[in-house]
Amino acid sequence: MTTPSTASDTMKSIGIVQEGTPVLTDPARPFELPREAAEAREIVAALHAAADRAATVHTFSKGMGVAAPQIGVGRRVAIVRPAEGDAITLLNPVVVEESSDTDEQFEGCLSFFDVRGKVPRPRTLWVRYQDFDGQRQTTIFTDGLARLVAHEVDHLDGVLYVARMAPGSSTISVAEYKGTGQNWRYSPRSGG
Repeated sequence: MTTPSTASDTMKSIGIVQEGTPVLTDPARPFELPREAAEAREIVAALHAAADRAATVHTFSKGMGVAAPQIGVGRRVAIVRPAEGDAITLLNPVVVEESSDTDEQFEGCLSFFDVRGKVPRPRTLWVRYQDFDGQRQTTIFTDGLARLVAHEVDHLDGVLYVARMAPGSSTISVAEYKGTGQNWRYSPRSGG
């Protein structure tokens, strides 16, 4: 096996589906829970295994996420591993509300890891999702965690972050990007 020459080649070598593969742009199919809980658990385990592999080749100081399409599975589930705290499993997630207060920060994606792009995102997201038993819950995510969750929910909708970038903006190479190893920075919230 040849040594991967780029960051994207490295991600591909550890089993991350790369840009251009149809599963990344097709909306993922929801689970019927609790009937499909066993399948959902298997996919979540595979997502954690993929995240573990990715963490051996890159340090994710901002946290990370992996969506099922990124491991070649067109089902509506993703995991998010915050920089601090426990991993979050998002089964059949739907954004039900988002704040008008937005922020623009650089994002990367395991499925095209050679570049970074500045993406405007809401600072607060309300996301409804299910547990393996089919129970629904809604969680409010803010700032960096809202950004990570929004990125993964987009994957499940078949949307890559480059589609969210401001018109006329473009990605930059990892070599140009100066934020590796640093957390996102957020200004204090304006009133309300």
